[in-house]
Amino acid sequence: MRIDLNCDLGEGMGHDTAIMPLVSSANIACGAHAGDPATMAASVELALRHGVAIGAHPGYADRGHFGRRELSLGVAAIVELVLSQIDSLVRIAGQIHHLKLHGALYNRASSDPELAAALAAALAASHPGIVIYAMAGSEFARAARAASLPVADEAFVDRAYAPDGSLVPRSQPLAVLEDPEAAARQACRLVCEGRVASLDGRELSVRPDTLCIHGDAPAAPAIAQAVHVALLREGMEIGAATGR
Repeated sequence: MRIDLNCDLGEGMGHDTAIMPLVSSANIACGAHAGDPATMAASVELALRHGVAIGAHPGYADRGHFGRRELSLGVAAIVELVLSQIDSLVRIAGQIHHLKLHGALYNRASSDPELAAALAAALAASHPGIVIYAMAGSEFARAARAASLPVADEAFVDRAYAPDGSLVPRSQPLAVLEDPEAAARQACRLVCEGRVASLDGRELSVRPDTLCIHGDAPAAPAIAQAVHVALLREGMEIGAATGR
């Protein structure tokens, strides 16, 4: 079996060198919630050195809250914001493999059908063939497939799930898995069983194509190492998602 292991990188956390050899896809911050041309260039060079797929990681332009606060922007403004960030990375990388939205923008596109449809249409027109990394079962995943874009259904190894399949908000206790071995166990269950336990113990069905590690967490390098080793131990091949 094959699974993609992706990580949000280029965010200035100092973890990129340790994490990049352990993942198959890098979601590179494009200058809004984090990053600048120099960090993008460094991340691209590191990804190329390790054979890691390069993806754009656009977010809200809200560095003070690391793109994790919802902003009152209209759909057209968000589409323009996302496309401009992709273009910033393309100018440096030449071409990119995938797109994964960041933080509050990821959450909004996952649940807002109007925004999801507008983003999918704009991406299909401007970047046909780009692989969309989107939360499994989300509005954005559905809209991207409807726009004939390849989609990699995403699940999370370092976040707790709510009973409805969404992620537990970071403001709540136990929302983030900080123990590398716990993250590794969640990764293996997701891939091998297609299941994950919600925070209240309910069993959820999830069939991911790609697993996310948040690169800004203090334990991110240890989590990446533990997950990488555990997946290999289960006989998994780790490689970039092609979408479906």
